[in-house]
Amino acid sequence: MKYVIIGASAAGINGAENLRALDKDAEITLISEDTAIYSRCILHHYIGNMRDVEGINFVDKDFFEKNMINWIKGKAVTSLDETAKLITLDDGNTISYDKLLIATGSRPFFPPIENIHGKKNVVGLKSLNDCDTILTLSKTAKNIVVVGAGLIGMDAVVGLLHNKDVHAKISLIEMADRLLPLQLDKEASSAYEEKLIEGKVDIYFNSKVTKLNPNPENDLEINSLELENSEVNTRIDADLIIVCAGVRANVEFLKNTTVQYDKRGLIFNKKGETNVKDIYGAGDVSGRGTIWSVAVKNGIVATSNMANVHRVMDDFFFEKSTMNFFDIPTLSLGCISSFDKFENLKIETMKDSKGVYKKIAHKDGHIYGAIIQGDLAYTGVLTQLIRLYIDISKIKKSVFNIDYSDFFNINSSLEFKYED
Repeated sequence: MKYVIIGASAAGINGAENLRALDKDAEITLISEDTAIYSRCILHHYIGNMRDVEGINFVDKDFFEKNMINWIKGKAVTSLDETAKLITLDDGNTISYDKLLIATGSRPFFPPIENIHGKKNVVGLKSLNDCDTILTLSKTAKNIVVVGAGLIGMDAVVGLLHNKDVHAKISLIEMADRLLPLQLDKEASSAYEEKLIEGKVDIYFNSKVTKLNPNPENDLEINSLELENSEVNTRIDADLIIVCAGVRANVEFLKNTTVQYDKRGLIFNKKGETNVKDIYGAGDVSGRGTIWSVAVKNGIVATSNMANVHRVMDDFFFEKSTMNFFDIPTLSLGCISSFDKFENLKIETMKDSKGVYKKIAHKDGHIYGAIIQGDLAYTGVLTQLIRLYIDISKIKKSVFNIDYSDFFNINSSLEFKYED
């Protein structure tokens, strides 16, 4: 059997390792544009000079040799012939397969802003190459602007603040009224906002970039941008712009195929199967906001089914984000930004003198989401209560004090049973 995996991040790497465990004699080829293996979740550590390339690597040095995997690195897939089962690379070479896993992830999205494309000092943040560009330009930059205050935008700002070689003025622009608007409410966001202000970061909320202005002396560079908000329009100097305004799935090479994808990304089921036989998908290429742990399981589930071992994704829990900027750990469960769409949703909050903040949203005995900041000891319970849709209406104690003992019972075989 000849397996091919496209993509060398969480889904692809873990999928490849799983395939080798399940099929000792198979031929396994992994193709990636990257020339190194690294965790995209901690790229800010690389930007901040807190870790080098080895420090963000998440596999053993002999991973490919040990697992007998042929790694074709530094190559992009340009097209796919699903009938002939043939992949074409950007160097013109072709690779055949019996079964294929698409784990190509996503790339930065550049919004339709005048002069945003083709400029040397306008960069996204999704890859090690992006980081290297940022590090090179930031050494001489006087004014750095980060567009977007989501998780990736925060990674960029926090990394730059940690980097002692960066002496530029940093500005952060966000269209919403707070940092991390998809994950946090105003209260939790303010903890990070205070730290950014301490770091002398200029923050522009309720604002959007309308135009980038080229340098009169070099049309390939930007020297400022135009900003529009509800109060005043302004111009900001910028000799490095980091665009963190979202991502798009890497599915361009599927354009002339029958493999189904939508505006968000590749479509695959709980077994990782696409609509085309012998083609599977896993990870962020779905465009469904896949977190690292889910991408890992995606890869393992998909490759298990590729090897004819039946497995399904039984815990799709995409709306989960864990962050720890400035040593303030925070967990967001559920889609906080859409809570106002639920009728009769009860929201309870608490905050203590140590800065521990908890917010839990529930309705008819079921928890729909939560924010926990400062102390994450309770998050395991909350995750299970939401994932398993456990009814808490019979529990009389505070929603902030529910624990596993409220649901664990011993069955006739003296085994613990989780039940409501």
